[in-house]
Amino acid sequence: MTEEEISEPLSCSSDECDEEESWVFYHDRPEWKDIDPVALDEGPVPVVAIAYSDKFKDVFNYFRAVVLKNEISDRAFHLTTDAVELNPANYTVWQYRRTLIRALDKNLQDELKFVRRVIEEHPKNYQVWHHRRVLVELLHDPSSELRLTQIVLAQDAKNYHAWQHRQWVLDTFNLFENELDYVEQLLEDDIRNNSAWNQRYFVVKQTTGFTDEIINREVSFAITSLKIVSQNESAWNYMRGILAHYPTKLNGHPLVEEFCQYLETKGCEVSHYLAFLVDRIEERLQSDPTLASDLLPLLQKLAADIDLIRKQYWLFLSRSLNSQFSKCTSCF
Repeated sequence: MTEEEISEPLSCSSDECDEEESWVFYHDRPEWKDIDPVALDEGPVPVVAIAYSDKFKDVFNYFRAVVLKNEISDRAFHLTTDAVELNPANYTVWQYRRTLIRALDKNLQDELKFVRRVIEEHPKNYQVWHHRRVLVELLHDPSSELRLTQIVLAQDAKNYHAWQHRQWVLDTFNLFENELDYVEQLLEDDIRNNSAWNQRYFVVKQTTGFTDEIINREVSFAITSLKIVSQNESAWNYMRGILAHYPTKLNGHPLVEEFCQYLETKGCEVSHYLAFLVDRIEERLQSDPTLASDLLPLLQKLAADIDLIRKQYWLFLSRSLNSQFSKCTSCF
């Protein structure tokens, strides 16, 4: 498997099948004769008994035995390798493996290579990503992490664990220098990539913060994107997030006002734009209740024609609006 391509195998390779056939059970290995395996105790009447394979039961029976003995040895370490390959989501196996790594002073670079192979096969496994983080912390060397997460994200742009690991690496080791370029490349590839929009917000927040200059830059970036695809909910949400740091929130920013006028002249009826208008009007209602007369028909339009999926939500807002401002004779 190359650095550029990661795939999750659907069936065993010929080498893996040969290995399965040549497997020697732990209870048949002379070097393990001194250990009494400990079977899993599921009680007298298991509610849902799992049909574990003989190999699985053999490995974990011996794993339970060494844990009970708190054995610190190379053979215990190799046993955890077999246990991980059978169940890479088992927290206890990984935790015990880390205990052995420290006690036996194992080569951490070798362990990075091992955990890389596990990630390639199980990229959405929390335990393996956590194990890698611990290794990076011990080595204080993040040099391979951005490339690794980039490869994983190329296969699945929404892999939460890869994004979480990437953000941790960026923040812990202050590696933000080229991250906006990476995010922009992802958005060029897929303008609706919500994870990339989220990453952009994270980078801005952790680096420059939301100064007037940055707010202007990011609002402009979102608007440019929305002019390409106005039905992009991710970009609308991103602009909302940026404007949350603007003194007058959704109202009053010159670029936003100009953009709304532009969409109005285009007769834009995109649901996300109209929802944005609803929120803009709601922000001003307390100071100017007469705006309710503009808001009610907008809500009815969303419910009846534009956003039928959220029809009940818009009707709820409409009823709430009627109730809140029914005493205001000048509203309707």
